[in-house]
Amino acid sequence: MNIRQNIQAIGLPLLVVLVAHLTAAAQPLGALSEVGLGWARNTVNTAVFRKNSLVSNDPIQYIAYYDREARVVLGKRTLGDDHWETVATPYRGNAKDAHNIISVMVDGAGYLHVAWDHHNSKLRYARSTAPGSLILGAEQPMIGTDETQVTYPEFFRMPNGNVLFFYRDGGSGRGNLVINTYSVKDRTWRRLHTNLIDGEGQRNAYWQAYVDDQGTIHVSWVWRENPDVASNHDLAYARSKDGGHTWERTSGVPYALPITKQSAEYAARIPEKSELINQTSMTPDQAGNPYIATYWRETGADSPQYKLVYYKKGAWAIRSFDFRRSSFSLSGHGTKEIPISRPQVLVKGKGDRVSVLLLFRDKEKGSGASVVQLKDLEAKRFKIVDVYPQSLAAWEPTFDTELWKKKQRLSLFLQETDQKDGEGLLEVAPSVIHVLDWDPKF
Repeated sequence: MNIRQNIQAIGLPLLVVLVAHLTAAAQPLGALSEVGLGWARNTVNTAVFRKNSLVSNDPIQYIAYYDREARVVLGKRTLGDDHWETVATPYRGNAKDAHNIISVMVDGAGYLHVAWDHHNSKLRYARSTAPGSLILGAEQPMIGTDETQVTYPEFFRMPNGNVLFFYRDGGSGRGNLVINTYSVKDRTWRRLHTNLIDGEGQRNAYWQAYVDDQGTIHVSWVWRENPDVASNHDLAYARSKDGGHTWERTSGVPYALPITKQSAEYAARIPEKSELINQTSMTPDQAGNPYIATYWRETGADSPQYKLVYYKKGAWAIRSFDFRRSSFSLSGHGTKEIPISRPQVLVKGKGDRVSVLLLFRDKEKGSGASVVQLKDLEAKRFKIVDVYPQSLAAWEPTFDTELWKKKQRLSLFLQETDQKDGEGLLEVAPSVIHVLDWDPKF
């Protein structure tokens, strides 16, 4: 018996039941809390390379975003609580440039570190005046050198509570990866690498990174030959097991630093003009094997597809999730208007018992927040779940990495934001920022 026959059998009006059915079907999974109103004229609050938009230091979780006036807003709550306390800081950013994201991290002593407003520009960094506080101190340098052309600030917390800071020094096609390290004991920064990955003046690396429970730092990247996104190519990998001092390949063979195009280990060879996206995500399994999520279009294929590139049993492998039908092309400069988001990847288990979540947004599916669930890496079948079915326009997924590491709970930053091609702006009102908490069973 179909839905219509069921309705007729129990004598209910067809329209009422269909509305109720569709409303129930459109509900988000998990618990949804409202934070406030955020800048929505572009995707500066919802870019995938925010590390982090949300971050927890049990039992407190923090959030950061730009409001309608482009002020840096900080918030916090007790994990599991619906109520957020927010404070508009005295700092503003050039939110008109979607590169100028806010990144936050909590160190092992409970201090909040905040970096914002960077696109080939001066470092803007401050930290809280006390553990657990939303009040920021004065802007300050970290090292004082190579801090005038900063882009893509990212914080990562080490298991001992110290903090790493990654950024690009220089422009697209000619930048270097810089890494600083912060000592909780001394409350000072020092330089680890001025040029970990060297484009040799001809290209630059667009990276994604992750610090696992053992303190191993995983970094993967695509090369870009010039500011045109179509010149992205190949996917390389390196790791450090000593806090970022020395780096090695998956084989354990050390790198001579800096790493170059010629010396890099390649997880996948991908030619230019393949719609290969940059700055996606990566994570290891519980044995330390890296998993990288991205998308590109195979030679001869019609559509770019989401890919999982992973290391298992001494070799790199690629899993393609071929469910997309529509095509698009990546070319040109600036922040692009793209029908799909860059993905985030989460992994549980190790060896032959690895489960995967791949977070994404796709216009084909209504532009909500969706998840590919793969309970067995070798299985042919996978499941797609809409965790937030309403349209989020050009949103990309960012989540609380520290909460996932500790409890395998997903806390997802949600905001409907759109993006005109090449740093364009929309004339729209601020939109509501939510946090979705979901405990995936996989």
